[in-house]
Amino acid sequence: MRNPIREALTKTIQVKRRQVEVPPNKKLLYAVYFSLGMVGCLTALEAVHLVVLGKWNPEIFTVIAGLVGNITGIFLSQKT
Repeated sequence: MRNPIREALTKTIQVKRRQVEVPPNKKLLYAVYFSLGMVGCLTALEAVHLVVLGKWNPEIFTVIAGLVGNITGIFLSQKT
């Protein structure tokens, strides 16, 4: 089974007319997995909050938006 997150974070550099793949650091992978897990948990929490209380919680949404921005920044900076 292929890991799409690992493939997305793998760099390809050219050394002496050869392309070499540089895999991402394990700590970076674990940070991305944790961030994606937290986005899922916070999204579920926001949905439960909306269903039970009938109100939108802006603090939870702010944390979700921050994590999404963090994950996007990781992917963009890792490829350059």
